[in-house]
Amino acid sequence: TPIEGALGWTLGGPKSRRRLEGGFVGAEHILTPEGKFKKTVKKRVGLMGMKAPARGHPEIYDASGEKKIGEVTSGTFSPCLKKPIAMGYVETGMHKSGTEVMIKIRNKMQKAEVAKMPFVEASYYQVPE
Repeated sequence: TPIEGALGWTLGGPKSRRRLEGGFVGAEHILTPEGKFKKTVKKRVGLMGMKAPARGHPEIYDASGEKKIGEVTSGTFSPCLKKPIAMGYVETGMHKSGTEVMIKIRNKMQKAEVAKMPFVEASYYQVPE
């Protein structure tokens, strides 16, 4: 849902007509009657710190490597950061930036860390005034 993917801003502010009236496909699944977002069980996060890129939906585990808390959706090597990055969904309590996790990449557990997104801050050119 947009809420799990941290895209709630696309639905407008808490007092916006769109959130108060609903009226779009799936509104009953993500909004309360007051127009607030319903609680979710998972959140989209950025992941960094692993040695190899996480590709092909590897599982994400807690720092001890025992409890499965989510799954990677996409990953690659970042030429800007010069290290592997990935995105995935984890349980709501484990979504805070800096949380240590383990990712099972090619049947080997690798340490990773939940990272703030976007990975590279935008630096748009602004015309001097």
